[in-house]
Amino acid sequence: MNCSALPGDLLETELSVTSAVILPVSVRSKAGKLELCEKGTILLDEIAEMPTSVQSKLLQVLQNKQFFRPGSGATVEVDVRILAATSANVERSLSEKKLREDLYYRLSAFTVQAPPLRQRKDELPLLLRHFMHHLAKHYGLPPRTFSPSVLDACHAYSWPGNLRELEEFVKRYLMMGDKELIFSAPRSEHTPKNGKRRREVGTCPGGKGRGRE
Repeated sequence: MNCSALPGDLLETELSVTSAVILPVSVRSKAGKLELCEKGTILLDEIAEMPTSVQSKLLQVLQNKQFFRPGSGATVEVDVRILAATSANVERSLSEKKLREDLYYRLSAFTVQAPPLRQRKDELPLLLRHFMHHLAKHYGLPPRTFSPSVLDACHAYSWPGNLRELEEFVKRYLMMGDKELIFSAPRSEHTPKNGKRRREVGTCPGGKGRGRE
């Protein structure tokens, strides 16, 4: 469940942590995500984007292992494992009060830090093949192979968008092939004769140039 994709009030209802009493009948009869995941696991993606008011109510559910069904007031026991993920800087989110410390410590019994794609480029061939076969099956197209020039460009690029950007690149490559791809060198810094440092920003394979900063 993507916590950044829903406004706070709708997120409360979807999770069944709302304190509202008067709700439409259709909402009252709908089981929330926590109830649906009873004895199972729910992934809360981009947890740092969840409004702090919802974080507080989620913390209460985690502590009490129960919640009040929206609109009815009935108490529902819940036993669910929560996985939380974020692409934000956790320390900064905590210092800026975007992520509640008490909720963070409740969720951080076991943490895994996934390094950015630029630090694990040895995985690129495997990931490229995975996305190619997945997308080819999804669109009903024959999968393409990656030429040496494409693989070299992928290894040279820094992939600031990580796996989402890589997947979109593979989608473009599947649709258009080599002919529509644009390649350039990875990020680098140059010091001209005037002594001012200029940074060249690389181009995503298959994307448009970003220009200069």
